[in-house]
Amino acid sequence: MTAPHVSLTGLPPLDPARSPVTGWTRAHWEATADRLLEGLLPYASPGFAQYRLPGRASYSGPWSDGLEGYARSFLLAAFRIAGSQGRVGPELIERYAAGLAAGTDPYGEERWPPITDRGQPMVEAASLAIALHESRRWLWDHLDDHVRERVAEWLGGFVGARANDSNWRLFQVVTEEFLASVGAPHSRAEIDGGLARLEDWYRGGGWYTDGDGRKFDYYNAWALHLYPALWARIAGPRASPALVDRHRARLREFLAAHQHFFGSDGAPVHQGRSLTYRFGATAPLWAGALADATPLPPGRTRRLASGALKHFADHGVPDEHGLLSLGWYRPFLPVTQRYSGPASPYWASKAFLGLLLPADHPVWTAPEEPAPVDTDDTCLPLPAPGWLLHSTAADGIVRLVNHGTDRLPPPPAESEDNPHYTRFAYASAAAPDTAGPAIDNHIALVAPDGTASRRGRIHALGVTGRRAASWHTASLAGEEHRIETTSVVHGPCEVRVHRVGGPYGVAVREGGWALADDPRPPEDATGPGWAWARRTDGLASVVVALHGWDTETHGAVAHAQEANAYGVHSATPHLVLPVHPGGVHLLVTLVMLGADPEGARGASARVTEEGAVVIRFPDGVEEEVPPVGESD
Repeated sequence: MTAPHVSLTGLPPLDPARSPVTGWTRAHWEATADRLLEGLLPYASPGFAQYRLPGRASYSGPWSDGLEGYARSFLLAAFRIAGSQGRVGPELIERYAAGLAAGTDPYGEERWPPITDRGQPMVEAASLAIALHESRRWLWDHLDDHVRERVAEWLGGFVGARANDSNWRLFQVVTEEFLASVGAPHSRAEIDGGLARLEDWYRGGGWYTDGDGRKFDYYNAWALHLYPALWARIAGPRASPALVDRHRARLREFLAAHQHFFGSDGAPVHQGRSLTYRFGATAPLWAGALADATPLPPGRTRRLASGALKHFADHGVPDEHGLLSLGWYRPFLPVTQRYSGPASPYWASKAFLGLLLPADHPVWTAPEEPAPVDTDDTCLPLPAPGWLLHSTAADGIVRLVNHGTDRLPPPPAESEDNPHYTRFAYASAAAPDTAGPAIDNHIALVAPDGTASRRGRIHALGVTGRRAASWHTASLAGEEHRIETTSVVHGPCEVRVHRVGGPYGVAVREGGWALADDPRPPEDATGPGWAWARRTDGLASVVVALHGWDTETHGAVAHAQEANAYGVHSATPHLVLPVHPGGVHLLVTLVMLGADPEGARGASARVTEEGAVVIRFPDGVEEEVPPVGESD
């Protein structure tokens, strides 16, 4: 069996009349889906039950990784099949039907690993359940009765099993709801329990934490909102109308913010784990349209989703073989986790959920409408995750200031510093360095031997207007010191007001954005109290000392290779205060990700007699930060 041929380089022609921003239409989505499915064929097992892709194995091992390849690509195939009302090459349906038979044969060479407590097959079972439901008319309903029984028996391993207390609870919900829909054994108590646990994690404003703690990232998008919407489609009349309405209202509120997380070039803000799922971040946009739970006009939904898919296509994703690698643009393992196997990136299949909407639906036929970042500067406080988002239309960049998300379980869990969670800021045009000392978007106490403190657990102090604040404990030489920070944003600039506790004599280091480029390193320049790095396209990262940095503070730039998802060469401008005076020392710093490195040096700050900090941004706009213990 072979898939219809799709060129690995050719896509349909752009349609600027219907899609004036991206040029992409439904045909581009279908062609990309076909390209991804075809690219997997050389790695299929003989019976099509597993796809053994090249690359580093996950900690679950190749057996589980092969199932992952089948399940996640089946999700994509199901959306393609159902979206075309079965009008695809019969080989596609036959291939996944054959895989179901071979994978659930308990004595077969391609049998799938069983579902066990907290095992990776739980994740893949949910993809199978969704795919089976959405493609039911063309696949499940035509399976041999014995195969259907075996599939239900394999999925039934979820009944009575223990899932991780996170978004995994929803895998159990959708899997067992599918079993209920086909009359197979299931536990209504486990379904209800998983949905009830989701309630415990809701923090308002459309935001869920992924389990206890402050765990905010794209799992809010491609899991915690998505699975309830898909569960409702499977459950149908069995679902509580009140609960479905509650989920829809929260999704609608979330999408009002989520639309701001994409740069004008389509790039999502680079923050959190599992970033190798890439354009999977667009899944809730389509879910909102499917569930009539979106505040966005249909043309904007398509512009945002197509923009993200096109962005990665323009950066070589999928690769020349039609594969999604473990990385962001190029293969880059630091954006993965130990659970990430070679087929893990195919959770990006969720982005193709929009194919379930008919071709004459307004999201496919209405003219594209600009995204928020295309037309206006935005400053959006997000109190639940402790974030302050600011974007600028002139360069199309979205920046996210972080004063509340560290992905740590509640105490007494130990603190740790993860570059994708504990930096002060993230963006759609830049990524944190993931190797070497933490310098970018970070402040540290530095001992004489070079040992530096980390940010670790973040204690949120609030987000309002153009400000966000938090404190963290900087541990050095067995001693703990409090660093409290208030960020104020304006345009492409962020000013950080730090009250840095520390012993006399240690150094203090603060970094701006890590900026990556290829094939050459970014250019850079330094001077008294300032430093910048600049890519070949003109985008610059700037850091400027405004207050508390003494006359010996000279800017510096740290260079790295293969440490950044955005490019081989990266550079981070930073400042170093050679000697902390002891006690609590006030430092004020401007960091900027923008196009005018010299203009950023026009900012200033002064301290009033009452201890307030008055910031003056480069364009003359002023903002006052009150003393510690006071608020507006």
